[in-house]
Amino acid sequence: MMLSKAPLGVQINTRSRSLLACRTAQVPLIGRGSIAAPLIKPSQWVQPEQKRGQETLIARAAEESKQLDPLETAVSKVVGAKNAPAAVTLGFIALWYALNVYFNLLNKSIFKYFPFPYTVSTVHVVVGTAYCAATYFLGLKSWSFGRAISKAEFGTVFGPAAMHAIGHIAANISFAAVAISLTHTVKTLEPAFNVLLSRLVLGEATPLPVVVTLLPIMAGVALASAGELSFNWTGFISAMLSNLTFGFRAVWGKAAMTKTLDSTAVYAYTTLISMLICVPIALVMEGAGLGAGAQAAIAKVGESRFYLDLFLVGLLYHLYNQFAFNTLQRVSPVSHGVCNVVKRVVIIFSSVIFFNQTLTQQALIGTVIALAGTWLYTEASSRFKTKKAPPPAAPGKPASA
Repeated sequence: MMLSKAPLGVQINTRSRSLLACRTAQVPLIGRGSIAAPLIKPSQWVQPEQKRGQETLIARAAEESKQLDPLETAVSKVVGAKNAPAAVTLGFIALWYALNVYFNLLNKSIFKYFPFPYTVSTVHVVVGTAYCAATYFLGLKSWSFGRAISKAEFGTVFGPAAMHAIGHIAANISFAAVAISLTHTVKTLEPAFNVLLSRLVLGEATPLPVVVTLLPIMAGVALASAGELSFNWTGFISAMLSNLTFGFRAVWGKAAMTKTLDSTAVYAYTTLISMLICVPIALVMEGAGLGAGAQAAIAKVGESRFYLDLFLVGLLYHLYNQFAFNTLQRVSPVSHGVCNVVKRVVIIFSSVIFFNQTLTQQALIGTVIALAGTWLYTEASSRFKTKKAPPPAAPGKPASA
């Protein structure tokens, strides 16, 4: 049997039409022996993906820039938007430490030629109040008072402010009487007073692991006090009084902060009220000998240095507290507590070097133990939450069990 075959020209024409149909449909010929050139170039289908990726990156950068504050935005031009928040936080911590160290060294230097702690304490809050007033009237209200407060709010702030004023005077009496290292070591006991007052005033029960961490603090303070060459009871008792009053300030201060009155405003009004309290106390306690003491100080260091030192120490006191608050806004309370422990370490050892102070081995060991206990307290406080007191029952309703 013979099979019929199509003419060669018909076969070629049929194959050409098949290839043309495939090209028109933009379907590549896939199979063994097929020959098909790509109908879409790589640049034509990769480019949209790249464009979408670029748009995503631009949108992400825009979203990050929206979350940055003005200072972070300025810093981001140097370190980038991603690293700007951390850079600003580290800058605040560095300024907090530097201003605090400078304040402590200058404050102690002033007491060496002008031993009037009540007056110096008053100068601190007078300069701080002047700073708040200046920033307020320059339009920087968020840096100071924020807004006017009502009589009820003034009454709420007055209690913590009074404790702040008394505690500040007590701390400066201690600074004038003993070495800076001892005062700061004794002040590591402040958490113990906070725990006790939280229980007595607020009814908050502190977890046992947190309470246990107070033991090395107390042991370290006792050891350092016994080994400190400059120890005297005036300096020790005044530092303990400062701990007590600052404990009341911390407990009562919780009720003073509201959604419309932030911590900066509370601190500004605290400074103002402290000035109103400190001025009459200083006049009563040191007013009689203040003129002669100032003349003696001017004779030692000169008039310009005397007044400049008083102004600078007041400004430093307010600014380091302000940067401490700014740092607290940007980190967790636990991280702020750790920063505070490190700050005390820096202050203690910088003062030892600056004043060429002799620190006995016993005092050094006690200081290290107290600081380590403070760090343990901070860590334990983050892991074990304080049990808050139940709210009082409403009238006519039984209290919940």
